[in-house]
Amino acid sequence: MRALPGEYKARFDRDGYVILEDAVERATLETLKGAIAEHVAAHDHEASRAVFRTDDQDAGREETFFASARGIQAFLEAEALDEEGSLSAPRDRCFNKIGHALHDLDPRFEALARSEVVKDAFAVGGLEYPRLVQSMVIFKPAGIGGEVRWHQDASYLLTEPQRVVGLWVALEDADRTNGCLWMAPGSHRAPLRERYEVDWGSRDGTLHDLDSTPWPDEALPLEVRAGSMVVFHDHIPHRSEANRSARSRVAVTLHAHEAGAAWAPENWLQRGSLPDFDL
Repeated sequence: MRALPGEYKARFDRDGYVILEDAVERATLETLKGAIAEHVAAHDHEASRAVFRTDDQDAGREETFFASARGIQAFLEAEALDEEGSLSAPRDRCFNKIGHALHDLDPRFEALARSEVVKDAFAVGGLEYPRLVQSMVIFKPAGIGGEVRWHQDASYLLTEPQRVVGLWVALEDADRTNGCLWMAPGSHRAPLRERYEVDWGSRDGTLHDLDSTPWPDEALPLEVRAGSMVVFHDHIPHRSEANRSARSRVAVTLHAHEAGAAWAPENWLQRGSLPDFDL
């Protein structure tokens, strides 16, 4: 896919997101699935039992989470651990996410990041010179995939001026039964409701309330086929429901900002010595 039609940019500006169907080739999806399986198999559960959840207002983020900005770290689903901290589900159904520097450290994710469709997708989102800062695998395992509350990405990834765009690539079919994304078209025009800031002296992160605008009352399920890509604005609220179905829902997400924008020092994601990743 090259030189995406201007209608995509117009739709992005209007709705705050746009869906690019069949954007990623099947061979690429299979390569990424293979890479993910390797990372899952390599995870040392005894050494790291970090859990990622969003129903606690981002409380208790630990050093493992902050360090993942510069590495590849797996995080488990809360329901994947029993009271003794042992895995309560098959290994390949226990993960919540893997991140956040996959594009820096795994050539297979770097290849996706540098693909023409990804460059074009960031252009649809208004980025002239995209600088990639984050890559993740987001799992929604069958039966125990946790709910993700309403949130805006700019709460966590702030620049000045604010210019962050997210890409969400479906590796498997996603629908309302297995935890697809939900968004309300046009809701990106509302203010930022929260801001997650880290005090690097104490290494404590806090989610601050900024605006009392309620989360959307009505939203649309973004039901997409594997290989589809969602391009979305950093202010658009989005969420996903728990997955109690028998099907998993795995996606890869990439976030980039305009290279000329200043990265906020209070952001949790600090790349340290990793070089800039410009597309």
